[in-house]
Order: sequence, then structure tokens, then C-alpha cells
Amino acid sequence: MEDINYLSKDFLAGVDEVGRGPLAGPVVAACAYLSGGSLEEKKQTLDKLNSFGVTDSKKLTEKKRQKIIQQFDLEVDQLNCDQVFTISKINNCQLNLVIKEISPALIDSMNILAASLEAMALGFEALNSEGEGWVLVDGNHKLRKNWSGVIQEPLVKGDSRSVIIGIASIFAKEYRDHLMKKLGAIYPGYGLESHAGYPTPSHKQAIATLGVTPIHRKSFRGVKEHL
Repeated sequence: MEDINYLSKDFLAGVDEVGRGPLAGPVVAACAYLSGGSLEEKKQTLDKLNSFGVTDSKKLTEKKRQKIIQQFDLEVDQLNCDQVFTISKINNCQLNLVIKEISPALIDSMNILAASLEAMALGFEALNSEGEGWVLVDGNHKLRKNWSGVIQEPLVKGDSRSVIIGIASIFAKEYRDHLMKKLGAIYPGYGLESHAGYPTPSHKQAIATLGVTPIHRKSFRGVKEHL
């Protein structure tokens, strides 16, 4: 649960990414942004997330992640990149969320760490308004941008330690997994619908046999050898 000091400012944001390790598909980030209302109203929103069982998305089953998303009257197939969702509103307090992605081509041009940080920064920028507050970043890196009045705090294993990072983690993972299932139908034979683009033996064998697709990361080992 977030330290009460985080709630004393105008806003509290949490960002997380999924998809750093795959050989195919985008890296996806989500930002959850809590603003407005009193300290007690913000606390009530975070308590609500805790009551749903929000934590690191990797510790939850697909069914549990989707059930959490459904608590906000949303289905996974309704999640869109760049769309701002209001997922909770308690009186004057509001929790918004947005999903961003960086394409395989941009990952190749930037490197995966830079692309991951950029995706998270884009999510925060899409929701940030004037005021002072915190952005909690999953991992051990700050975002490579500075904003007036914004305090950045990296949190290792933040998706387990912070409920606002945890909800970002859940939305990002379910969006990406659903996207990779759709890409699996477009690029059959690679098994993207089952492994989400990660470097499984079957995926690496498919690349060697079928070749490299436009959604593969051409700078990654396991892909670049087959260009």
C-alpha cells in the first residue's frame, strides 16, 4: 500500500511496462493517475483497488486479471492504446488510466530499455496536468524526462509493493496478451497466441523455419541471425 505521504500532493501516478523480453510485438506500458479529491478520497480509491486483489500482474492468472478489469465495467477487448479510461471515481477523486506502446521498429532504433522508459513516459504525459505530485516507476530506473513539480521514485518490484503500479501492470499485460493473440492470427505458425512473442524454443524454431515477420524485433538475438 502506498505511503500516506504520496497522497498529500495533487496527484499520484504509477507506471509499468510489459514485453521487454519478447522477440516479437511491441513493448506496452500503462499509467494509472490518481488526482483530485481529499486525502481520504484518494485513500478510498486505493483501498478499492486493494479489495480487488490488485498486485503484480505476473502473480495473477489470466482469469483473475480479467476479473479485476471487469470490476471497472470493462472487457479486455475494449482496451485500446492511447484511449483514456476513467476506471474509478469517488466523489471529487478520479483514477484515470492510459495504455501506450512502442513498435518493434522503434525498439530496434532505440534499444529496449529506452523504449520501455519512453512508453511509460508517454503514458504519464498523456494524463499529467498542472500541479505537484509523484510518479512511481516500476523498476530501478527513473523516466528519462523531467516535469515541473513531479517527483519520480523508482520502486524495484513496484507492481507488488504499490497498488497503483499494480493496476497499471494488469491493464498493460492484458492489453498486450490480447494484442499478441490477434497478431497470432495474422502471422500463423509462430505460436504468438500462446507465448506472446517470448523466446520459447518453438518460437525460435518457427523463426528459423518460416523467417522474420514485420513484427519481429530485428536487433534481438534469436531474430537477427535469420535476417
